[in-house]
Amino acid sequence: MVAQEDLVNGALRLLDTDVHVVLPIKTPIRLIITATDVIHSFAVPALGIKMDACPGRLNQVSLFINFHGYFYGQCSELCGINHSFMPIVIEGVTIDQYLLWVQSFLEGN
Repeated sequence: MVAQEDLVNGALRLLDTDVHVVLPIKTPIRLIITATDVIHSFAVPALGIKMDACPGRLNQVSLFINFHGYFYGQCSELCGINHSFMPIVIEGVTIDQYLLWVQSFLEGN
């Protein structure tokens, strides 16, 4: 989560993150979700996703992002003391932008 003093104009307090999940638009996607400590609930309402992340189990959910943009969500399970500070940001980009992001990630930039 981005600290309040580090927020830029237009960023959402308690919902923005310093690292986004970057996914391509107009592409079928399967997310595999798990946890290491307690049960979390990966929820992004704008994409119609809510899936429990359980320790020792793999859950999956499919999605299809229709348009470019940012989609905000959070853990929706009472999973511990910092439960309210577990935001999720999915950034939907074109397939070309996604491939450039993957390439820069693999090169370490």
